[in-house]
Formats: sequence, structure tokens, C-alpha cells
Amino acid sequence: MHRLTLIVFTTAAAFLAAFLFAENSAPRSVANANSLTPVVVELFTSEGCSSCPPADLLLQKLDKQPIPDAQLIVLSEHVDYWNHIGWTDPFSSAAYSERQNTYGNRLRLESVYTPQMVVDGSDEFVGNDSHEATKAFEKAAARTKIPVRISGATLEGNVVKAHLETGPLPAQSKKADLVFVVALNHAESQVARGENSGRHLTHVAVVRALVNAGSISKGQSSSQDVSAKIESGVDPSQLRVIAFLQESGQGRILGASVAQLSKHE
Repeated sequence: MHRLTLIVFTTAAAFLAAFLFAENSAPRSVANANSLTPVVVELFTSEGCSSCPPADLLLQKLDKQPIPDAQLIVLSEHVDYWNHIGWTDPFSSAAYSERQNTYGNRLRLESVYTPQMVVDGSDEFVGNDSHEATKAFEKAAARTKIPVRISGATLEGNVVKAHLETGPLPAQSKKADLVFVVALNHAESQVARGENSGRHLTHVAVVRALVNAGSISKGQSSSQDVSAKIESGVDPSQLRVIAFLQESGQGRILGASVAQLSKHE
């Protein structure tokens, strides 16, 4: 059974109060991002959940890069188990519900819930708990990460293609999966039914495809072409691609990168 959690903003996160909610914050440039430690932030959310909009808003703030020394790579993964109560989330997929359930089992949770945030595959907490978010980001940013590079990302028809490269997997990790993600930079909906009926909801980094591009063993690196299908008619300027190396079994994320699409001639 899925747990429904009422979310309230806490005053305990003074750090995020100073940074996350500053209206003049802006995304860092690619050049600056290269010197920062990548941290993958997955938000499991749903347009059918009345507790989720504050977490969606928090993810949008995080996408503006408020944390020193970290490049937050955010992902909005819309689960489908809320679709039965009156509103079918147009961005939802059973695949993201399954991914969340895998985290729930590995992290030994009694149940999964929305909104839920998972940082680097290691730490989970209620999706707009800014105090817990700060602690998780600081811990994740202190870890040494494996280099992951994305090049040549283009959209051809309804297929996104790119080339991925990683550094070698360290000895302490036996095996890791290379995951390729395509996400919409921005999405919005006018919700007509369900718990959020009448609300206009906005989202960032909405996952439209998430594929396992293969795996590597300790000491190995990767260099390969990848592709993922998305819905037709999407403007490539509205897409971003993400790649991350994750310990097999959906464990800790060891390295990550994000890029915008280039124009395909």
C-alpha cells in the first residue's frame, strides 16, 4: 500500500532558505558545471497527488543550482499508481513506479510514497523536506565521482542519440549500469480532476525515456553510442539528456552528466 504523506515546509533549513528560494538564482554555465561534483536528484511525483506540487516547486528551485560545489542533476519521474483516482498524469509511466519500488526494496522501506526524493541512489526522504535535502546534497557532493561524458546528443525523428563515455569503475564496485535518460526541460498541465483539480501545475526535467545502456565491471570503462525513443513532435531545444553510472541492483550513483541537444543537420 502506498503511503500518502502531507508535506509542510520546515523552518529548519536555513541554508536552503538563503539559496533555494532566491528568485535571482540562475542555472550555472556548462563551463562552471565541469568543476562541480554531479549529484543526481530523483523526485518521484504525480499530478494526482495533492502533496506533490510543493515538491515539484522545490525541484524547480534545485534546477537553478543553489548548492555550492555541486551540480544538481534533477529528474522528475511521474509514477502511475495515482492515475486511478480521477486524473491520469500525462507524464506518468509504470516504469518509474517500478524504479521507485526497486529503491523501496533496496532501502528497506515499509512502502513507497509521493513525493519522494532519492539522492544519488543512496538517501531518500519526503520530497520537499529542504532540511533533509541539504544534508543529502552535502554528503553526496563530498564523494569522489567517476567521470561521465555526453557528446553528440541529437534528435532524429523521435529518437534521441548520443555518445557516452565513462572513466573506469573502481575496485570497490563490482559492477555498474550505465543509464541514459531523456527529459523535458519544462512541462505543465491544467489538471481537471482528482486531488489537484483546477490547479495549473509546472514541472522541470520530466523524464520521457530511461534506458539501461549496458554495464561495466570493476576496472572497465565505457565508450558507446546510445539511443532512446520519445514521443513525436518534441522540439529538441526543450530536451536535455542525462547519463549516470549506477551500481547494479539500482544502488549508489557513482558519476553523472547532463547535456542539452545539439541541432541535427
